[in-house]
Amino acid sequence: MYRYGVNEAENDDFVEDENSENTDGLDKSSRDFLEMAIDDYNKIFKTNYDTSSDKFENYYKDVSLRMKNREIDILIVVNMFLTGFDATTLNTLWVDKNLKYHGLLQAFSRTNRILNSVKTFGNIVCFRNLEEETNNAIALFGDKEAGSVVLLKNFESYYNGYDEGGKHFDGYVELIDKLKTLFPLPALFEGEKAEKTFIMLYGAILRMKNILSTFDNFEGMEILSDRDFQDYQSEYIDLYQKYKSKGNEKKENINNDVVFEIELVKQVEINIDYILMLVKKYQQEGNQNKEIVVTIEKAVSSSMNLRSKMELIRNFLSRINAQTEVDRDWKKFVDEQRENDLVVIIEEEKLKMEETRKFIDNSFRDGVLKTTGTDIDVIIPAVSRFGGGNRVEKKKRVIDRLAAYYEKYVELVSIK
Repeated sequence: MYRYGVNEAENDDFVEDENSENTDGLDKSSRDFLEMAIDDYNKIFKTNYDTSSDKFENYYKDVSLRMKNREIDILIVVNMFLTGFDATTLNTLWVDKNLKYHGLLQAFSRTNRILNSVKTFGNIVCFRNLEEETNNAIALFGDKEAGSVVLLKNFESYYNGYDEGGKHFDGYVELIDKLKTLFPLPALFEGEKAEKTFIMLYGAILRMKNILSTFDNFEGMEILSDRDFQDYQSEYIDLYQKYKSKGNEKKENINNDVVFEIELVKQVEINIDYILMLVKKYQQEGNQNKEIVVTIEKAVSSSMNLRSKMELIRNFLSRINAQTEVDRDWKKFVDEQRENDLVVIIEEEKLKMEETRKFIDNSFRDGVLKTTGTDIDVIIPAVSRFGGGNRVEKKKRVIDRLAAYYEKYVELVSIK
């Protein structure tokens, strides 16, 4: 997308408010090109826009919405979306324009929105040297000493550590050295103090890896092997679940001094396709390579999503033979186990069959198990006041069993 005007002069000091409606300034060749681009857009997204004033305004709004919804991965613009546009999921801005002061900060602000612990900053890739202009803009509109706070340091600083303000900040290498020294594998924790030290140290490593992953230099310089990372991460998740059981399950800050970087753990999630690939490799080697089994176990254990499916994966692995068609048989196996497990819960808890099935189907469809409101009450039969039954306890037990069931099969169920 681009902004247009006849022979308009470039103003490097200020990004003007965008006029997304006016197409009158386009010459024939520019209009033809834009029509062709919009026609491609219409074919991809099944829309019906063109360069007429009213339809172009809607095209502009549609592009903006799709960017926010992450339906568009890359957007090339000329003086567009620099003001009045906010999408927290945007992570990188490529700049090939001489900007300074207000205009520079307006442009850079398109990607500096914090989304979560994974996206704590935005990336700016400049094809022109704007370092001086950036420092000047920060000094003018903020704090002249804020450059070191606002701007990321170089790869070397984060990888090997740096000194600032009379204080040393550990780099990735130093953090890994501490981890290997204090908690050599297999990691053993003697008491709560050691557990919390490990939690803070591994969390710092996750945060540092998140920053370093934005640098191309980091590839191949992780120091720890994938398996060692999986072992440490498995311990980290074990402690998360242990501390979570002591506190509020909805909070990652479980104790005042214990914060888990669960978003960063989920960022490098292993999916079931990777596990099935390993299963196929195990099958191809005649079920003899026990090292693959160990790899599968470690990978599943280090995954927030997959560790609840460990029993399923183990049972399926035990059934593998030369005739197994892994992808097809895995789906069939999951469907059978899911049905069997649900029937057991329904029969043992004496739940209403049809209502429970509907409740579970809706949960998988909506991506959440609704345990509040009347949804859960509908599936539980009335408890006799004279039979010694306690409905509150029964409801809690049913919720716990259905929650475990949901976690076990979520992301494995095909929604129809």
